[in-house]
Order: sequence, then structure tokens, then C-alpha cells
Amino acid sequence: MKPEILEAVKRSGAVPSMPQVVTRFLEIIQQPEFNYDDLTAVLSTDPGTAVDILRLSNSALFGVSRKITSLKQAATLLGPRRVRSLVLGRYMVETVGQNDVGELDSSYFWRRSLTCGVLAARFADVLAPRLREEAFISALLADVGITILAQEMTDDYAPVLKLYKPHGQTDLVEAEMDALGVTHAEMSAVVLEFWELPELICQAVANHQSDVAASTEAIQLARIINASDRIAKLLCESPELEHLADECNAAVAFVDLDLSVLLEMIEKVEADVTELAEMLKIDVIASNVYSLIAKAIKEHVSV
Repeated sequence: MKPEILEAVKRSGAVPSMPQVVTRFLEIIQQPEFNYDDLTAVLSTDPGTAVDILRLSNSALFGVSRKITSLKQAATLLGPRRVRSLVLGRYMVETVGQNDVGELDSSYFWRRSLTCGVLAARFADVLAPRLREEAFISALLADVGITILAQEMTDDYAPVLKLYKPHGQTDLVEAEMDALGVTHAEMSAVVLEFWELPELICQAVANHQSDVAASTEAIQLARIINASDRIAKLLCESPELEHLADECNAAVAFVDLDLSVLLEMIEKVEADVTELAEMLKIDVIASNVYSLIAKAIKEHVSV
């Protein structure tokens, strides 16, 4: 790792500052005994935020059984960690979308990031329910470093960026180290640290491309992101079906799950991604491969 590159990017202004409403929101929920009235008062200062939180809180992805009709109700029922995911997701997507990322296929980038976030949340439901929200936001933003490096180190990062595409390389570490001496995972962690996200999330994102055995919550979370991203890549392209089941099986085995767990959730993922993309105002190209992939895996397993 070349810390001078990470520091240079931080000083360059390529990493945007968090909006004041988000900064204040994060300050409030870090208080041991915060008041929900204070929380909703801050969120209400931005009408767009309030409306989107209500819409997102009623999404099937967040698993609330009854209709939420007020901002305070949303904050109370969802809890601070889940509201944090909604707020950060909304603002970070908006902020990252303002960057000039050159040749990056933004539709592919966001579809893959959203799919990774949805899968990570669902894997965490099984593996570590307490970390569900951390899994979602960590996975959603695990590749944000790609956009920063593409913007700030345009020429040097160009050969790597060509690999981040459908049917490109899954693991970019070697190419990134050859080109820059830093990985996008490290850069993503720098961004999240700058935005003052919890250390658990930053550590998980920094390590999500490693194969370190799960010995801490951060590493367990990193492995969930890793598995989710490997499967998300397959779901965001038209893969060769012959080896698909084996690749998915290897990914879920990485987090000690059976392929049947993925089969139970895979057909629900596209609906979650589509709904989330609409709510977060992300333009992604629709795909019809999810059901084909589920069918191909089931046929492989039944043989």
C-alpha cells in the first residue's frame, strides 16, 4: 500500500464532504440516549430526505410489517442503525453520482453495488442478524473507491477500469497494486473514514477483497461483502451457465453457507434491486438473468 497516494487523494478534494444534515444526524445517533424528536427535527429540515426515508422504510427490503406514515414513526420502528443505512445510502449515491468518472460504466457500477448490498443484507440475516444494516451499507459502498480513483488518478487507473465490466476480472487487487500500489478497497475505506462512518464498516470494506479467516465481526462482515460481490457480478452480466453453479457455490461456501440458501433468495433480489434503484434515483439497465441463473443452478443441483 502507498499511503502517500491515499493522503494525496484525501487532500485533493476528490472525496466530497458530507451534507450538514447527514453530519448532524450522525452526531445525534452517536449519543447514548438521543431523543427521537431531535432526530426527526434534523431530518425534517430536508423535505426530500424525509420523503425518501418514508418511501424506503416501506420497502420490502427493510422488512417492516405495517405501513409507516410519519417520519418519527419510521425512525422509531426502524431504529437508528437502519435509518442510518437509508440516510447514508441516499446521500452517498447522490454525492458519488456527481463525480466525473470517465470511462466507468455507471449503470453497471450501481447495479452491481445495489445487488451486492441487497445480497449482503440477506446473507447477514442468516449469518449475523445484528450486523444486517452494516452489511447493507458496507456492501453498497465497498466499490466507491473505484469512482474516486477513476476521477483522481485517471490515466494510471485507466487499465484497471477496463477490467471493471461485465465478464471482466472479479478480483482487481493485482492490477490495482501494479498500477497504483493501492486497492480500491483501501480507497473506499479512506472515503468512509473521511465521512466518519463506524470503524467496523471501514475495516470491513478495507478487507473485503482478502481471504483472511473470520476472527472478528469486521472480518466476518468483509467475507459477507466478498461473497455478495462475487455473486452480484454474475447477476449483473450474462454469464456462461455451464460453470455458474460452481462459481456461486464457491462464493457461498466462502461464508460457510449452503447453495440452497442462495437459491431461496436469488429470485427476490432483482425486485429488491429494482425498487431500491428507483427509490435512490439510480438509473440502472434492467436485466432478465436473475431467473435464468436461479433455474440454471437448480438444474445443476438436481442432476
